[in-house]
Amino acid sequence: MGIRERIMGLLRREVVSRLGPLVPVRRANRAARVVVDRIDSELGVGHDWANPRYGEYYASSAAVHAAVRVRAEAVSRPPLMVLRRGRDGSTEPAGPGDPFQALLDRPNPVWSRAELWRATETYLALWGSAFWGIERDDSGRAAELWPLRPDRVRVLPDRARYVRGFVYEYLGERVAYLPGEVVWFRQFNPLEEFGGFSSVAPARLAVDMGSEALRFNRAFFRNSATPGSLAITTEETPTDDEVSEFYERWSQRFQGAAKAHRPILLSRGMDAKRLDISHRDMEFISSLKWSVEEVARAFGVPRVFLADLLDATLANVRSQEMFLWRNTIVPELRLLEDAVTRSLGPLFGGPGEYEVRFDLSQIEALQDSENDRTDRLVKLIGAGVLTPNEARAERGLPAL
Repeated sequence: MGIRERIMGLLRREVVSRLGPLVPVRRANRAARVVVDRIDSELGVGHDWANPRYGEYYASSAAVHAAVRVRAEAVSRPPLMVLRRGRDGSTEPAGPGDPFQALLDRPNPVWSRAELWRATETYLALWGSAFWGIERDDSGRAAELWPLRPDRVRVLPDRARYVRGFVYEYLGERVAYLPGEVVWFRQFNPLEEFGGFSSVAPARLAVDMGSEALRFNRAFFRNSATPGSLAITTEETPTDDEVSEFYERWSQRFQGAAKAHRPILLSRGMDAKRLDISHRDMEFISSLKWSVEEVARAFGVPRVFLADLLDATLANVRSQEMFLWRNTIVPELRLLEDAVTRSLGPLFGGPGEYEVRFDLSQIEALQDSENDRTDRLVKLIGAGVLTPNEARAERGLPAL
């Protein structure tokens, strides 16, 4: 029996012992290729917090789309470096030839590094959870990483090991993953420990209000020739046929923007009164701005990055970019680093041998400006902390 058969046999016995009888299924991104055969449809937790509708907001709300896109593009910018710890405790980059680094640089034959991180952050922002499926090669080594849609993943708790496994459900098919076959990212949820907390959740009412306001406005302009909500009064009681004929003639004359502002002619004894509220009374623009502000707060993205450029200047845009990176993106990167180190590090080396860190050295928003660096060195020299030659060495200049 070859090594592949032994590994597959061990995997199958482990999965069967935990999840019950299994039947094989072919999937492009599954090494174990197993599907759960007898799992109750309600088994698993956390999926209630991955409402499929949260994903729909990405396609229906401009503010949510912009906030998620800003975060996803920012997270995908810095490269993820694999650091290897020596016996003396020091770390050094593993290098592109290291299998761990190679896997992160090219996660699978289809997805690039940046695409994987954009998908991961998009899932985290929309659903509060993200999952990578780990696929092994013939030798049993982790060879591919595939993103899994969070609203299709169920977490199976276990009393002894905390997590018994994961089940991916799609088109009526269930694929089982062992705990060591999944990298699990999640935002802390105080209401459900096995479910992530979506940034959409606290802002969804504001997003829904903004969407309804836009639908109302679209209908208003589409039917702008029809003067809002009217009450037509008459001295006589019309028959049903007369009412139907009146509505039909009204629509023929006023329906559609091409028939806007046509005069109204009513029969003798009829009167028209407006019942609707104007856009100014509804504070239409203010409600839309409030919706964008709520999204900006929930996602930790300054409004200027949601195309709110009314009060934007070069100075405050730069300061808000620094705020975005230091208060939103960098904490998110630390969460991602920890999850990758915890889940993938042990697959390539001993405990604590590997760790990963995003290289932020090329992120402009996190670097001091030239004037800031000069002022800092001048103050350190004046305080006696640095000598002039030490300051020159820091700037790459020769000693005096």
